[in-house]
Amino acid sequence: MNPFTEPITVSHYLIAGAVLFVTGAVCMATKRNALGVLMGIELVLNGANLNFVAFGSKFLRKETLGLDGDLIALFVIVLAAAEAAVALAIALNFYNNHATIDVDQADELKG
Repeated sequence: MNPFTEPITVSHYLIAGAVLFVTGAVCMATKRNALGVLMGIELVLNGANLNFVAFGSKFLRKETLGLDGDLIALFVIVLAAAEAAVALAIALNFYNNHATIDVDQADELKG
């Protein structure tokens, strides 16, 4: 069997979503820059969205969840947009106070 002629199934999307999720988790763990951490969070959310849409697609599965996967993905996109706006405002405020966005410099925020 030639793997390039096989039809695309849900498992292909799950693998791509897992790769995005793991890449985002590694990015969040290794970046010292606040914007790099935010990019990792976005990758994690996009990996989850890809899985939600794949499970809800009527083209990939005969027994689907209906529009549930699409609606959850839309909710996650709205949540990610709000998170990005708030986090960018925090990063800009932190840069104005410290002239850097290195997350290790935020030791004065400890309680």
